[in-house]
Amino acid sequence: MNTVATSAVERSAFSRAMGEIVHVFNVNKTSWVGLVIFLGICLLAILAPWIAPYDPIDQHIVDALQPPSAKYWLGTDTFGRDLWSRILWGGRISLLVSVTSISLAMVVGGTLGIVAGYKGGRIDQWIMRAMDVLLSFPTLVMGLLVVAVLGANLTNLIFAIALTVVPKFARIARAPTIAVKERDFIEACRALGYSDVRIMAVHILPNVLGEVLVLGSLWAATAVRIEAYLSFIGLGVKPPTPTWGGIIREGFETILDAPWISVYTGLAVLVLVFSLNLLGDGLRDAIDPKLREN
Repeated sequence: MNTVATSAVERSAFSRAMGEIVHVFNVNKTSWVGLVIFLGICLLAILAPWIAPYDPIDQHIVDALQPPSAKYWLGTDTFGRDLWSRILWGGRISLLVSVTSISLAMVVGGTLGIVAGYKGGRIDQWIMRAMDVLLSFPTLVMGLLVVAVLGANLTNLIFAIALTVVPKFARIARAPTIAVKERDFIEACRALGYSDVRIMAVHILPNVLGEVLVLGSLWAATAVRIEAYLSFIGLGVKPPTPTWGGIIREGFETILDAPWISVYTGLAVLVLVFSLNLLGDGLRDAIDPKLREN
């Protein structure tokens, strides 16, 4: 098969895959709900500098702990800062941490999993035993250890969350790689003299990418929660930069007098996690042929 024919087949396969995903989303309407909510949150976070009515770190002490009103839609915190503005800006941090950390984990973990599954032997043993060591630590505990050692800032927070998730992607990418590498078209690639790098990147990766993406959408929700947990206990991005976990922690001190601080911010976390879970369920249904038949 020549290069032009191969490219046409690959484009056709991609078009069919996208068509199946759209079809499953149309059957499972909640998937569209998750996608729309997630994109809406992303849009609000991106447009925060233009739609936020106040600067998120500007203090108005005379307006401290004001309940929701026409002036302050969601009320104010203990320093008189507008809660709606802080939630909008905090969403930027949560989304940045979630998307960046999961993308990093997908690239690193997926690569390690494909290499381990394709090479086998000692390389497989070394990589997967290292992943087992990382998996022996609970996700939150591993994040706590990394941030506590490296220090609490945005970069270390992203690295900590990515490190806790890398083993999950390595395992999910390794299993299908072992099955795919034994198929006839991979043997044909070897017979044609293709390099291992080309086989893994061009021919194996597309066959495992779907499962990796599904796991990524589901773990993106977990990354949001981990960021909120670490920020809540003071190991996230330092104040006065607004983060959802940090706002909840600040509101916890006045939960009886000003419950709106923690409640509304907690609802923001809930809605984002809920949308990602709905989106992940839709992608899972689209990728899994057994679920697609039901």
